[in-house]
Amino acid sequence: MHAKLTELRRKLHQFPEVSGQEFKTAKRVQDFIHKNYPGELISQIGGPSFAVLYNFGTEGNTVAIRCELDALPIIEKNGFEYKSNFEGVSHKCGHDGHMAMVAGLVFWLKEQNFKKGRVVLVFQSAEETGKGAYEMLEDVKFKALNIDYIFALHNIPGVDLHTVITMKNGFSAEVESFVLKLSGLASHAAEPQNGINPTLGIAELTQELDKLNISNPNAENFQVLTPVHIRIGEANYGISPGEAELHYTIRTWSLKTMEQLKTQILNIINQISKQHQLKHEMNWLEHFPASENDLDCNSIIKDAAENLHFNIEERSYPFKFGEDFGWFSRHYKTGMFGLGSGLQTAPLHNPSYDFPDEIIPTGIAVFGEILKKTLEDR
Repeated sequence: MHAKLTELRRKLHQFPEVSGQEFKTAKRVQDFIHKNYPGELISQIGGPSFAVLYNFGTEGNTVAIRCELDALPIIEKNGFEYKSNFEGVSHKCGHDGHMAMVAGLVFWLKEQNFKKGRVVLVFQSAEETGKGAYEMLEDVKFKALNIDYIFALHNIPGVDLHTVITMKNGFSAEVESFVLKLSGLASHAAEPQNGINPTLGIAELTQELDKLNISNPNAENFQVLTPVHIRIGEANYGISPGEAELHYTIRTWSLKTMEQLKTQILNIINQISKQHQLKHEMNWLEHFPASENDLDCNSIIKDAAENLHFNIEERSYPFKFGEDFGWFSRHYKTGMFGLGSGLQTAPLHNPSYDFPDEIIPTGIAVFGEILKKTLEDR
């Protein structure tokens, strides 16, 4: 089994696809499942996403195990045989490994004899852009599954292999990004007084927004604002620019804090734009809701890890990255946990990152134990 799943994982790594374009990836995984233990295939749920249903009886819970299909627009810096065949696209978040784990559950399911319940293996598109889970939720085919629980994991570099990472509250932060467009008036560079240059406004904005940071992760009102891109005019030395853009990503632990922060940001933008006689346009994008762990689901995850004698690390606060599993948290009982992928493994989204194949059986084992608990004990 492990040899087959390692081969699948490396093939997925070799042929990555970016968010929303994972049709060939989906077909590759579907073919693997059909060959080894076919279930009821529900394809193209809000895009390339799909699910495979295994029915053990009309009564009992319907439990979903979810993974992601997409890769990232990152140039790979590894030289191994199965490196990405596509320049500028690579699996640098480990979704290839997550797919191998969830697809590998078919070998485990094949040996089970549950008397009730249903298992849904969910392969979700476009996690990296925050769109995939939302699009699945909007599709009537997904709603018709009537899911009771959804579980997922994410590999975590920098933590010992096979360590199960839990947290009492949520798994990941509430994250949004915005693009602010500022419009003044261009003029000759020799006569900037005849125009309205947005540069001073941009400089003041970045300083005022920086004051909103509350970087202590243990604080309930934790909030981090990160400037990621600034554009002012063009590289033309005869023109004092009249246009500018400012891009930020912001994150908090909760939707409530996020809404408060957005109000603060808009107030600052309105004030400084007026002060510098600038028109402004605000666009919000890439929303990742906080992934909230249901208390019952969190207990199930911890019990599963303990029964399997895996080391458990309990965090006092969520991970700061965005994870669109949070869309599911708004509608279902959800539980997400981390799985240590090694102290020497490169960080997520690093050009040298590669998923460690040795934790594939670990993920399958924990998911299997979770399924036992949700199908047999509840």
